[in-house]
Amino acid sequence: MKGSCLMGTGPPTKSRRPLVPNEPMKSTVFFDGACPLCRAEIGHYRATDADGALCFIDVSADGENLPDGLSRPQAMQRFHVLAADGTLLSGAAAFVEVWRRLPRWRRAAQFASLPGVMMLLEYSYRAFLPLRPFFSRLFGRLQRLRGTVDPEPRL
Repeated sequence: MKGSCLMGTGPPTKSRRPLVPNEPMKSTVFFDGACPLCRAEIGHYRATDADGALCFIDVSADGENLPDGLSRPQAMQRFHVLAADGTLLSGAAAFVEVWRRLPRWRRAAQFASLPGVMMLLEYSYRAFLPLRPFFSRLFGRLQRLRGTVDPEPRL
């Protein structure tokens, strides 16, 4: 993957070690930077990631390499996270991994571990996916009207 973002993610191997010795491994978030709604959400996660537990990869950018098992079309269609242990997660499970890594969101991650909650979150996410383009366009228009457009995702 481009840059050093993924050097500190996944299980430690000879080719993938933390950037700093004894540094905790990071989870890597793959997001659609061409989607205004997605950019806003990722911006929120970045702002709350005081510990630097997450690394963010904009899959809409040309030249970004992806981990084995994840194609660019897949990454553009669903939210994916490569967990610090090397597990590739998508959908609700990916969101819960992000929440687990962010102190302000850990209660949401704990709630998701209750019986039946993860299944409900995944069904809700799947129901939202066909509506995402509409909400993204609407969100982008609202941002332009308010003059709060973030034309380029912050990397």
